Amino acid sequence: MTQFFLRSYTRLALVLSLLILAGCASQRTSGPYLVDDSLKATGKNSRIDIIVLHYTASSKQSALLTLTNRDVSSHYVVSDDSKPVVYKLVEETLNAWHAGDSSWYGKTDINPRSIGIEIVHPGWMRNSNGDLGPAYPPAQIDAVIALALDAAKRHGVSPENIVGHSDVAPLRKQDPGPAFPWKKLAQAGVGRWFDEAAAAKYQAEYVHYGPPDAGWFQKQLKRVGYGTPETNYFDASTLNTLAAFQMHYRPELVNGRPDAQTAARLRALPTKGSGL
Repeated sequence: MTQFFLRSYTRLALVLSLLILAGCASQRTSGPYLVDDSLKATGKNSRIDIIVLHYTASSKQSALLTLTNRDVSSHYVVSDDSKPVVYKLVEETLNAWHAGDSSWYGKTDINPRSIGIEIVHPGWMRNSNGDLGPAYPPAQIDAVIALALDAAKRHGVSPENIVGHSDVAPLRKQDPGPAFPWKKLAQAGVGRWFDEAAAAKYQAEYVHYGPPDAGWFQKQLKRVGYGTPETNYFDASTLNTLAAFQMHYRPELVNGRPDAQTAARLRALPTKGSGL
């Protein structure tokens, strides 16, 4: 029995000695105090929970000049070269100034909690003839998917929080525009999409009975993340938010009108997950 206690004591002493040595090895002097980083807390998570996708509305050269020399920035820029280049302009641990006045699921201070990805693209002018603007090159989209997937995995960003600038700032912004292939991204695990079978069923219902009223649209837009007033009428803010929803989920017709197809796709969009 005595030998058992001696062996146990010896092992305990060895473990304590190793811990003390490890603590000493991890200590370093920082001015008037010592820093010890040998202990790690388990109660933590990333400050990043949103990824915002933009287009530059300019050439690569112009975008890089603007994003490195003015009071606007993004964490990454994805070029439109035949083999896309991803420029890392801001460390993910730092704020980039890309979102501006915006909100998502009631969160209004987007920059400190987001990663901004600018995509080189000439931009889009809102129109009534269904013109989506220039297509995004497939290689560029593949690069965006890979970059966004990596960032989402690092920070635990859920699909419903991978959004466009127009989603978080519908009154001010329209990027990345209706040409951006959100469905393709959602199929790859970047962002979400609506249940197309359910949307077809809902659309037939709304065609027959008429689309819902303004209060319904406002509540549904809020349910899926958009910041919108609850005025119970179709004010300018609500119509702009509807247009932003259409740019993401009904890009073939962006008119801001509360029609049956928009109502059906909105109803078929899950609050959480990709919906595929």
